[in-house]
Amino acid sequence: MSLVLDPAAQDLLFREARTANTFTDEPVTDEQVRAIYDLVKYGPTSMNQSPLRVTLVRSPEARERLVRHMAEGNQPKTAAAPLVAILSADNEFHEELPHLFPHFPQAKDAVFAERPVREGSAALNAALQAAYFIIGVRAAGLAAGPMTGFDFEGVRKEFLDDDHTPLMVVSIGRPGPDAWFPRSPRLDYEQVVTTV
Repeated sequence: MSLVLDPAAQDLLFREARTANTFTDEPVTDEQVRAIYDLVKYGPTSMNQSPLRVTLVRSPEARERLVRHMAEGNQPKTAAAPLVAILSADNEFHEELPHLFPHFPQAKDAVFAERPVREGSAALNAALQAAYFIIGVRAAGLAAGPMTGFDFEGVRKEFLDDDHTPLMVVSIGRPGPDAWFPRSPRLDYEQVVTTV
């Protein structure tokens, strides 16, 4: 059985998509980011909790503050990308559940009353949404450079609050010269899939 998605779209989203390390200076517009979000918001999360939050770092001052918290190897691409997004998990996502999960509005208190439960669920589901976000960036014809090499607590204090946990920083734009490292190997089907 073959995939239904057009092979060119498969390549755009997966086979030819790469983590970009350099970018052109072509701007990434608010309209592009809105289109990305309007697509990826439909990706599933547990109980539709949708805990991902996106902080767009646009101003030169904010970019400079962010670069200080990045690992040395990630600083140049963070400084040069047309747009950088901080993706975080909202640990108070449960406040939105009466709206997002209307057939069980009691979930807010019945399931997620305890902060440690919310933090675990928010981390998992926001990570799912972060993957959707990266695919959405690719669907917009842009390249994404997701990074976890940064001072998490420093970024939280600088840009977020105690209710948000940073997950990754993503540089976004059109790929620049020598944007790609060589493709790393992948595991074969037999190494990953087990039938019981």
